[in-house]
Amino acid sequence: MFRALFAASMILITAVPVAAASYSAKLVTPISQRVIAPDILWMCNAEACQGSTAESRPIVLCESLAKHAGRVDRFLVDGRAFSSVELDKCNAAAKAEPSKALASQ
Repeated sequence: MFRALFAASMILITAVPVAAASYSAKLVTPISQRVIAPDILWMCNAEACQGSTAESRPIVLCESLAKHAGRVDRFLVDGRAFSSVELDKCNAAAKAEPSKALASQ
């Protein structure tokens, strides 16, 4: 009986989907368009860029956004803000001019 309960519990555990994290980023130079990046689709407007995914790591997503859209002023993961050290690492991937980065897509 214990084996049957264990097997049933393992099936339930593996059947539960991973919840997607929500991301929000404020760009230094705002844009109003979609940004298609690996593992996430960013919807950007004058206020912020929004997206959600269960894939990748937050720093990788931030670097990818910075590479495609320019420097990031603020980056939130499920409401938690990146530290200044994390933002510096993220912005190391940023293009000098966002318009050139977006034109290369």
